[in-house]
Amino acid sequence: MECSFQCQLHAMDELTLIHWVILFAGALIMGLSKGGIPGAGNLTVALYALVLEDALGPAGVAISVGLLLPVLISADLASTLVYRRYVNWVYVRRLLPFFAIGVIAGWAAFEFFQDLERARTLKILIGSILLGMTALRMISEVKNLGAKISSSKFSSLLAPFFGLLGGMATMLANAAGPIAQFYLLAMKLPKYAFIGTSAWLFLIVNVAKVPFMYELGILNLDNLGIAIWLFFPAVFGAVIAPRIVKFIRQDWFERMIWFFIVLAGLRMIY
Repeated sequence: MECSFQCQLHAMDELTLIHWVILFAGALIMGLSKGGIPGAGNLTVALYALVLEDALGPAGVAISVGLLLPVLISADLASTLVYRRYVNWVYVRRLLPFFAIGVIAGWAAFEFFQDLERARTLKILIGSILLGMTALRMISEVKNLGAKISSSKFSSLLAPFFGLLGGMATMLANAAGPIAQFYLLAMKLPKYAFIGTSAWLFLIVNVAKVPFMYELGILNLDNLGIAIWLFFPAVFGAVIAPRIVKFIRQDWFERMIWFFIVLAGLRMIY
């Protein structure tokens, strides 16, 4: 008989060496994403969900969302230090109130998935969010939507839409990066300002998510004990990302990352 949701929160010793290797790799990828290689972080979301489902059963999908949060915060902290001089607070202040509302809505919706019988639904939802974010990214590149939005007189009116959507996506799946990045790209921020603004936005949002995830029971001392070890590759990735970008073709790297995100998203749905 399968263990209950609360029982599985204490079953982190079920993680094998292979699981640990994948979790470490995912933390490194998340750090790279926060340090200037956009899109890579969504692969980590999928990897964590699949690994913890394999280790803990259906409840592992929800637990993966809580486990990833400290990793995100550590990578955000490193990124804000690296790009501390590059932040446009206008866009942070514009998005934050709507992100807050979206986080609260996502927290309320997450309650629905606490039941083990509904854990499969959460897995499908996270996979769908990842595929949706991939589609948004591709459409924005093909159609050059960013330039069209930026040239519009109503660009500031898009903040509520992107903020609400991003708040719900980050609470349900830690997958709001492409949403905020799409908006910030549309605002034509310079490269470093884009990274620094995004880092500060998500540092604030992710820290604010802590009490909500604690209340849901998916963030506790058990998974914090795991997250402490994942702190190191996440910070390392965020610090070295600016140097890596100089030596690789970022467009090919991003295509590879998005390809694996699509595969992982499809795997979570089917």
